[in-house]
Amino acid sequence: MVVQGQVCFGRELRRRRLAAGLTLTSLSKLVHYSKAQLSKVERGLKAPSQELARLCDTALGGGGSLAALIPMRPAGTRVSEATNDDVEEVWLMQLSGDGQSWFQPLSRRQAMTMGVATVAGMSIGRQDTAFPVENGTLLGMSRALFEHYRQLGQVAGPELVLPALIAQVHSLQELSSRMGSTTRNALLRLASRYAEYAGWMMQEFGNDEAALWWTRRAIDLAAAGGDRDLAAYGHVRHALVTLYRGDPSQTIELAKRAQGAGLPPRIRGLAAQREAQGHALAGDYDSCMRSLDQARALLDQHAPNSQSPVIGTTNLSDPVGMITGWCLRDLGRPQEAAQVIGTHLALVPPQALRTRARFGIRHALAYAVAGEIEHACRLSAELLAGAVTVSSATIAQDIRALARTLARHPSNPAARELAQEMAAAAQAVNLQTYRRGIQ
Repeated sequence: MVVQGQVCFGRELRRRRLAAGLTLTSLSKLVHYSKAQLSKVERGLKAPSQELARLCDTALGGGGSLAALIPMRPAGTRVSEATNDDVEEVWLMQLSGDGQSWFQPLSRRQAMTMGVATVAGMSIGRQDTAFPVENGTLLGMSRALFEHYRQLGQVAGPELVLPALIAQVHSLQELSSRMGSTTRNALLRLASRYAEYAGWMMQEFGNDEAALWWTRRAIDLAAAGGDRDLAAYGHVRHALVTLYRGDPSQTIELAKRAQGAGLPPRIRGLAAQREAQGHALAGDYDSCMRSLDQARALLDQHAPNSQSPVIGTTNLSDPVGMITGWCLRDLGRPQEAAQVIGTHLALVPPQALRTRARFGIRHALAYAVAGEIEHACRLSAELLAGAVTVSSATIAQDIRALARTLARHPSNPAARELAQEMAAAAQAVNLQTYRRGIQ
């Protein structure tokens, strides 16, 4: 079936190719798609992918005009920005004897009906005089424990980390009500960081709605502890969900909301970095580079606070540098992306397994898109075991993209050999991510 949009894209692609003096064979070698595929796209017989459009834009100097002809198709519906007051006010967690766990969102009324008094009874702002004395040791130990859970999240699947994170959120919230004002506020702010990290682990688990629920919970806890800046960072976290859903416009819109002049430079810098990723997804090179420059300038202004966990990644010595490589891949510049990501990947600590798998798969994907199939396969083979171990829905998304790219080279022995291994890894990640207990 011929679709009008495909015809328009095909005509423009052909016009630009001829204007550049390139044959189909020449263009095929530049973008690493077969001559037959390109011919079908030009004739409107095959729908072009966003990746192909960006690669052709780069090869033909289109400046994003070809990518602009393809309507974005976000992977899923827009995620609601409803507040925590709507329905899912508490989460019920159950641990079984065989080690399995599951979580279920409930309204407070449902929880009371079921007799879940402990969970339902916790509330932000409840005062209690059982322990009126400030307890700095408790705060210090809870702060150190948070860093241990962050490290655990680097080497284990989210289903192993989430129960502890959720329990800590409720424990710190409950303890805060028994303390004096100074420690109470500090405990609530720390609880908010546990909740924010739980939101990230929920996204890694493959549940975007739960990820945003916990992010909103983190914002509420932070505000109760006197920190209203985390509300802005909530937009950055939300933008990560829309980024993985392939929605550049919403990603850019959300990231811009977190760049107000009165906000800390760390949050504004992370927001500018996320905006750059949105621009890259839209194929806008110039806007992407401007946002990355702004992100670097802002993050360089950040003054670390030993009393509070760092917002955002702690495993990248130069996060803007690594995200630049990420963006270059999305902008249709895979060779440049591979070189940049490789440079920064070498600096990631060996124990940061989740970070290494995430950017390592992106590294391999960049090489595959650039046509260096054997090298991409060698890199991928080294990463698959780690990807399965950390059981990440977001990493699985890139594994599937890598598998599709390698499938375009069926005659390549390395690609054929790796295909079965990748399919098994993707299935293992899917089983762990989607079937372990969130209901």
